[in-house]
Amino acid sequence: MNRIAPIKAIDLLLLFVVIIWALNFTVIKASLDEIGPHTFNALRFTLACTIIWIIIWNRGDWFTIPRHHIIPLISLGLFGNLVYQWLFIIGIDYTFAANAAIILGTIPIWVAVSSHFFSLEKMTRLKGIGVTLAFIGVIIIITGGGNQVTFGSDTFLGDLLIIAAAFVFGIYTVFSKHYLTYYSPIQFSGIMVSVGAASLILLALPEMASTNWSEISYAAYGGVIYSGALAIGFAYLVWNYGLHKVGAVKTSTYQNLVPVLGLAFGVIILNEQLSMVQYAGALVTVAGIVLTRKF
Repeated sequence: MNRIAPIKAIDLLLLFVVIIWALNFTVIKASLDEIGPHTFNALRFTLACTIIWIIIWNRGDWFTIPRHHIIPLISLGLFGNLVYQWLFIIGIDYTFAANAAIILGTIPIWVAVSSHFFSLEKMTRLKGIGVTLAFIGVIIIITGGGNQVTFGSDTFLGDLLIIAAAFVFGIYTVFSKHYLTYYSPIQFSGIMVSVGAASLILLALPEMASTNWSEISYAAYGGVIYSGALAIGFAYLVWNYGLHKVGAVKTSTYQNLVPVLGLAFGVIILNEQLSMVQYAGALVTVAGIVLTRKF
């Protein structure tokens, strides 16, 4: 009984993160109308970094980094934050928020293939079927919405960048698992967001210098707070905790719920219409998640 409770708790936490991430696409897309993409990334990572280090300070959870870990951790942080975030923020600026949410549903596929390829976490047959089902569900959602979600030429570059971002985050997730045997989730999050914040601020300096801060609305700043405090700060902690508790493939498969919830939020909040094919795709995706999580 004691072994089941923590897993149920992490399931709920991962589902909450999925909801945060699903809403985050819309929040970011709206904020980018007023804030440049690199500036937005720099601001939200600075906020997330501050929050995480405050938590570490309050808990007294200080740590040291062995010399042989420094270069690999910086490299991993640059790959999983600078590279991923650049691809993500530019991609979502060029494409629709719905496209970005759906395409990032392929992350578990990259995680599963990479884990298997590098012999870090072997896929069982049932787990492979579950991941495949989830990916098929995402494809059905992409192709089943008519003109609501399109890969037309005006969004094609953005879609390609988001696909690349999904691949990068999948690799990052796999290699993060190794370091979570040395650092707690919050310690590892502190290292990663620190590398991300420093590199993203440097990248954003030219754009920030030309930004007219007085013209940015409170709503756009609210988007920075939501995306930094919740979608990065809180979500990174839970994500890394999930990697530590249930493994990279099972944790990342929850990412497939993001496009499903993204479409659901579109129906509830924006009054968008889902086709029956998309509802079927959502069911297939959930079935894949349940199968992968169970086995």
